[in-house]
Amino acid sequence: MKKILPAFSYILHPLFISVYAVLIFFLFGEHYFLYPDIYLVIIQIVIITIFIPVTFYYLLLSMGKVDSIMLAKRNQRIIPLIIHAILLYILIKKSITVDNFLELHFFFLGSLMSTFMALLFIYFKQKVSLHMIGITALTVFTIGLSLHFQVRLISLIVPLILCNGLVASSRLEMKAHTYTELFLGSLIGILPQLGLFYFWL
Repeated sequence: MKKILPAFSYILHPLFISVYAVLIFFLFGEHYFLYPDIYLVIIQIVIITIFIPVTFYYLLLSMGKVDSIMLAKRNQRIIPLIIHAILLYILIKKSITVDNFLELHFFFLGSLMSTFMALLFIYFKQKVSLHMIGITALTVFTIGLSLHFQVRLISLIVPLILCNGLVASSRLEMKAHTYTELFLGSLIGILPQLGLFYFWL
């Protein structure tokens, strides 16, 4: 099991969470979109939340500003988080708007709030788990979709809850975080998503 656990840190890396959220939204939501519209949104999300951040990561790596995709050191997280916040802001202002994709808009707004909170903790010299922010936000968003559309997603929600435990165990096994950092990451992922339920549930 110890050999398998690190895989969850990569499969459920924060970079991929936005894509998973969009796929869950289109697969299990009760909206009806044309396939070209779905493909366009997925391509936008992949470019904005994966390709551009990875490009910046390699730029920062070449400049010696970061030394790992996991951003283990607290001070190495500042620039990537600021870039992530800017990209999320562009996404919710220009593409994933309230009028076009209500539920996704509030998911990404919650993600933006979580990003700001993670930055705030850095300035207070406290590292939080970005992995836990991502997986808990995705889990709460999926629960929200289930309630919003009145569809039974228990077969998806239970594995996601299990993944929360596996990601936390993975981060501990890799000695990437303490229990406090995992707990704070979970709170930062959960609270904005829960708070925004008021606007779309």
